[in-house]
Amino acid sequence: MHTSSWDKLRSVFEAAGYKTLAPAWPYLEGNPAELRAHPDKRLGTLTFKKIVDHYASIIDGLDEQPVIVGHSMGGLITQLLLDRGYGVAGIAMDPGPIAGALPGPVSLLAALPPIFAGPGNSQTITREGFAKNFANTLNAADQQVAYDDYVVPTPTNIFYQAAGMFGTAVKVKARKQPLLVISAEHDRTVTPYLAKAIFNIQKKSPARTDFHQFADRSHFLAGEKGWEEVAHYALDWAHEVTAAPPIH
Repeated sequence: MHTSSWDKLRSVFEAAGYKTLAPAWPYLEGNPAELRAHPDKRLGTLTFKKIVDHYASIIDGLDEQPVIVGHSMGGLITQLLLDRGYGVAGIAMDPGPIAGALPGPVSLLAALPPIFAGPGNSQTITREGFAKNFANTLNAADQQVAYDDYVVPTPTNIFYQAAGMFGTAVKVKARKQPLLVISAEHDRTVTPYLAKAIFNIQKKSPARTDFHQFADRSHFLAGEKGWEEVAHYALDWAHEVTAAPPIH
C-alpha cells in the first residue's frame, strides 16, 4: 500500500500532539498509478533485511526512538525492528507472519499470486484480488477508489521469505518494548487465526504484549469505515505504554 494510506491514522496521532513520519519502502515513492504502470525493477532485489535496514537508518536519524506502526508485511517489519532494539513500542496491524506462525489455508491462498510471480520480481495485486482478500468489507465503488488511491507493487522475495520462515525470526524473550497486535474479524489476508498465532508467540516476551480484534473489518481496517476507532485505540494504547517505565 502507498504511504498515503497512513494519512487518516496520522491525522489522529498528530491531533494528539505526536509528530509522525510515514516513509515509503525503497523504490515506492511517487504516484500510485505510475508505480503500478511502471514498477521499478529494483523492487525485485528487496528482502526483509534490506527493508528493515532502510527503516533502521531513518530511525537512526531521529532525535528519539519512535512508536513503530506497521500494517500487513509492514507489521512484520515492525516486529523485526523491535527485535533489533528499535522503537519504544510497536503496533503490528494485521501483520505478516514471524517465523513459527503458521498462516492457515485462507492466508496461504491470498499469498499465492506473488509467490507464483517468482522470486526476484514485483507483483501488483489485481482489482479482483483486492476486492476479495484485502478490502472485502467495502462496497464495490469504495473498493475501486481505494485500489486507485493506494495500491502499489510489492516485492515477491518477501513472500518467499515469509513462507520459508527465512529472515523472519525474532528473539521473543529478549524483546523489552511493548507490542500490540491488531486483528480484523473478516481479514482474508492475515486472518484472525494467523494474527492470534503471532500473538501467541510474542506473548512469551517479558514485555507487555496485547491483542485486539476489531469486528466487521477487513485487511483495510485503517482506511475503511470506522477507521477512527482503530486509530484512537492505537493512540490510547501507545500513550498508555509509553507513559509506563521501560523494562531494563
